Amino acid sequence: MEKLSNIRARIVTVGRTLLGKGLVAGTWGNISARLPTSELIAITPSGRDYRTLKAEDIVIVSLDGVVVDGHLKPSSELPLHLAIYRARSDIRAVVHTHSIFASACAVARRAIPPIIEDLVQVTGGSVDVAEYALPGTEELALNAAKALNGKNALLLANHGVIGCGDSLEEAVTACELVEKAAQIYIYATQLGGAVVLDEKDVQIMHTFYKEHYRQRQK
Repeated sequence: MEKLSNIRARIVTVGRTLLGKGLVAGTWGNISARLPTSELIAITPSGRDYRTLKAEDIVIVSLDGVVVDGHLKPSSELPLHLAIYRARSDIRAVVHTHSIFASACAVARRAIPPIIEDLVQVTGGSVDVAEYALPGTEELALNAAKALNGKNALLLANHGVIGCGDSLEEAVTACELVEKAAQIYIYATQLGGAVVLDEKDVQIMHTFYKEHYRQRQK
């Protein structure tokens, strides 16, 4: 079983990875991971720069929103993370980013269709847009949990991206693939439009990823 200190350290590493890849800026975005054998999550604190974030800054919170360990206030988007974990027992990590092309789709309120094979393998299909609500609210949390609809990524209207997975690494990959697909979608639209993959093929690829390819990465 992975130690709590290791999970906290991995979240710090993910934060710096997101910053280095340009998926977040400043103190925006947030990261969480479900602890292995309990109804607890580890989540980034509110308003802390990823450059100076330390493992001990990561806050431990129960699924009913009670802080059980940590000296800082958890992310203001805690309700969003909790709503996803409550709705999806298969999700072990949630990453929220503000990448440029995906955010362009979010502000246009345009879902990213299933047009790229690596995207659909990880996310399970189109990346849909959750209805707008103010950040940090329960309304936003409920809208996001609904829009996820069994998949591993979504867009928050006028806000950014949510990527999920069975590990922190997979959640980050989901965010990277959403950004890549958003850029391709925007460019393809300028060329006359993107051709969408067949739904049956999407499901075949996603099932293969979950049952086979994901296991090879562990």
